Amino acid sequence: MTDSSPDHGAAPAHHAHDFFLARQPILNREQELIGYELLFRNAAFGPANVNDDVSATASVIAHASELGLNNVIGSLHGFINVDATVLMSDFINFLPADKVVLEILETVKVTPELVKRVNELVRAGYVFALDDVIAESEDIAQLLPLVKIIKIDVMELDSSKLLKLSVHFKRAQKMLLAEKVETVEQFRDCVTFGFDYFQGYYFAKPVILQGKKLEASKIVIMHILTLLVRNVDNGEIVRYIKRDVALSLTLLRLVNTPVYGFMKHIDSLGQALIVLGRRQLKRWMQILLFANTEKDKAHTLSPLLILAATRGKMLELITEKIRPGRRKMSEIAFTVGIMSLVDALFGMPMEAILTQITVSAEIRDALLFRTGFYGEILQLAEATEKADKTPEQMLELLNGLQLSAEDFYEVETQAFEWGNNISTNMGHVPEKKVEAEAGAGNVAEQDS
Repeated sequence: MTDSSPDHGAAPAHHAHDFFLARQPILNREQELIGYELLFRNAAFGPANVNDDVSATASVIAHASELGLNNVIGSLHGFINVDATVLMSDFINFLPADKVVLEILETVKVTPELVKRVNELVRAGYVFALDDVIAESEDIAQLLPLVKIIKIDVMELDSSKLLKLSVHFKRAQKMLLAEKVETVEQFRDCVTFGFDYFQGYYFAKPVILQGKKLEASKIVIMHILTLLVRNVDNGEIVRYIKRDVALSLTLLRLVNTPVYGFMKHIDSLGQALIVLGRRQLKRWMQILLFANTEKDKAHTLSPLLILAATRGKMLELITEKIRPGRRKMSEIAFTVGIMSLVDALFGMPMEAILTQITVSAEIRDALLFRTGFYGEILQLAEATEKADKTPEQMLELLNGLQLSAEDFYEVETQAFEWGNNISTNMGHVPEKKVEAEAGAGNVAEQDS
């Protein structure tokens, strides 16, 4: 492969499927998802001769239509690393200004030409952030008037330095984004210091609360899932769903979305269950575990819900690729993906949760030890969430599963799109058509 530093305006030679894509969530102070940092890694190079991530970014920008930015970030913003080569090139215009935040890397040497170029792009509507800021500098001072967001790596600084930097940039009226926030304690510190945005998977880490009890609605859902596993008749399931008014209304709302394509309005739970089919009902029950049930948050995007739905779909699609025709296996894979985050959802250790839910040994091994077939594909899905996974580690996981980088890239983008659609469906069902199964046609027919 050739180096991807192009002549201005020339599209680099790589194709999007030569890359792995990692997606890191960015939340606001209210814990709502506002965007993702998109990290591209070149699948064709090992760590010894790896081209930097920006060359990969440049190549993917040139193939923006192939990437399908909307599929990956939905209605949110994509934060993308750019270096001097990318900034000075024409192909940066492939990126829609209203959908992206351009992060100027800390390695970029600031020159009068670069400042002029950033100024041009700001006038064209692009928003800029400075990446990995750990101290004040002359370069930062030159770019400060042009950038809106300062990203600060919280792992690199102690509390006193973090406070000093945050005060300095707040005085300059900049938005502060804390990156590598991996614990709830770090998140709380950064809130205290006045940070506006938070990047990392701290929300997916279980905060174990002594004596925590499950919400009543969650207990109902867990019980329905148990009934479905036991294969009881529809009447018993309907009776149980009726105990929870909010759950009953949500199911009726879901089944009346345009995706199901029924001419007649479905107005009873019995009809809804027949229309959905058991497989689809089980899937929605698993996803609904993660929905925001508080009234004031019912329409916000739950980052945990999106992550759980995306993991579930990714595991299902991986299984379909490497075990074609094994529907039971792909269903188990979906369940493993969803359940891999219930410890974070409930604030309880996974072992304690698994004493309350009956699962097979292979699901248990996957959830507790990341072993067996389902444990391996779960490791692969989790690797797409981590910024520190090298291409070599990713390739090792893929080779172990006999899955090509190209097939995996396709799986990733489908799963990201599906997770985005699910979250939209949970909040605003009537207004927007949602594809409940990426490329899967009529769901009711599938479940019959």
